[in-house]
Amino acid sequence: MSTPNESSDGNLYTEANIPVNVGGKLSVFTVTIGATVPTGFEHTAAEEVGEKIEADARISKDRGRIYFQISTDKLHLVHHLKSVDNLFVIVKEFDNYQFKDSKEEAMSDLQQLASQLPWANALEVWRMNNSLKKRRGRRRGGNATKPKPAKGEDAPVPAMGEGDAVVTTTEKVQQDPDAPQGEEGEGVRGSSQEEEELEDEASKPLKFRVTCNRAGDKHSFTSNDAARDFGGAVQEFFQWKADMTKFDVEVLLNIHNSEVVIGIALTEESLHRRNITHFGPTTLRSTLAYGMLRLCKPQVSDVIIDPMCGTGAIPVEGSIEWQHSFFIAGDNNDMAVSRTVNNINHIQKKKQDGGSAPGLPVDTVQWDLCHLPMRTNSVDIIVTDMPFGKRMGSRKKNWDLYPSCLREMARVCRPGTGKAVLLTQDKKCFSKALSRMGGLWRKVHTVWVNVGGLHAGVFVLKRTASDYGTTPEDVRPPREAPEAPNNNKEEQ
Repeated sequence: MSTPNESSDGNLYTEANIPVNVGGKLSVFTVTIGATVPTGFEHTAAEEVGEKIEADARISKDRGRIYFQISTDKLHLVHHLKSVDNLFVIVKEFDNYQFKDSKEEAMSDLQQLASQLPWANALEVWRMNNSLKKRRGRRRGGNATKPKPAKGEDAPVPAMGEGDAVVTTTEKVQQDPDAPQGEEGEGVRGSSQEEEELEDEASKPLKFRVTCNRAGDKHSFTSNDAARDFGGAVQEFFQWKADMTKFDVEVLLNIHNSEVVIGIALTEESLHRRNITHFGPTTLRSTLAYGMLRLCKPQVSDVIIDPMCGTGAIPVEGSIEWQHSFFIAGDNNDMAVSRTVNNINHIQKKKQDGGSAPGLPVDTVQWDLCHLPMRTNSVDIIVTDMPFGKRMGSRKKNWDLYPSCLREMARVCRPGTGKAVLLTQDKKCFSKALSRMGGLWRKVHTVWVNVGGLHAGVFVLKRTASDYGTTPEDVRPPREAPEAPNNNKEEQ
């Protein structure tokens, strides 16, 4: 058992430099939680935070991030948010940090900053969060606390010599940062066995890494410079061991021009992969799928279709969150339909293993997008990720596909009340096709998003009150029979 020592910030720490609770009681205090979200969906994520946690979220100057305050007794609720990719607890924020002009002076300031930060509350939240994940892992029969680098993220780059602090950096002028994430947690009071395990872990030296994300062109240093020097100072202050892959604590250093945020990651890999096990060539992020669904505000008994479902990210997210609506996932590709079925079965098995009813309000079918096997005016909402014409389809084919599918979507969608939320990067083609459907669809607004580095648009459409078959867009004049050749020269 380690002996608590008082540090320079006036808090008690164990030898492993984890803050301890005096008297063995868990204190309740307020902390600021940061979350990365799909770029363009910051307001949607803030709305969800207000709805589920009853907290006011503010949007960062750096796109793709929101911040909100919660009391620690509500910590488990943050893992139920569906629109966030990554979660972290804030150690300290600087709205207008003044970096020195020279690289040496700027790095010296960062090194001194490490020992002056109020780490205690953030580390306590990190410990609480680990306890939540451990209990979650036990109920699943697995280990949810084994740290691992996020899949799909840039490989961590060592920035110091062997035995020194290991750092990973991401540097770009405009960025949509992601930090490692983990699984959902739930608030359940711990047993004495769990407390003993936490005490045992507290006596072991922690492993850590520093991840730096930097944006802006007025800095005299690189991301690697900042992470290396700041990471070295953190290592010296806490006497932690550096480990790039099997770390316990990930310290985040986010620099956006003059805004500096230091945090500690609460999750191990991005939540956008949470419900997908069978991936396709253009699998949509679960967080982006959820954001698109929130834009159309599904109601009880709504019939919602995804006519180009791919791997089923949209109907899977929808059927989990809005169980009083009914979802139909369809695609013309048999492999896509198979992946969707497998992803739905995976969620149903998880629900069954967790002791809840395995059923989901969703069906899957293979169909022709331009000839949907559905009655006219039978669908309330259409949400889909349309082919960009890059990895799937082609820009040339889109010029024929987009008008045809918009017309067929209008046929099955309810006039006056029906909605469509459509994602595409082929904005020129879509806008042209939509302009030809003025009698059937009206654009409400557009959300601009970053999809894998591509600038795409989420177009929110409203079905007009016009009945299908009564507008110039869907009425075709009968073809006239060709005239017989006229042999009268004078008339010719």
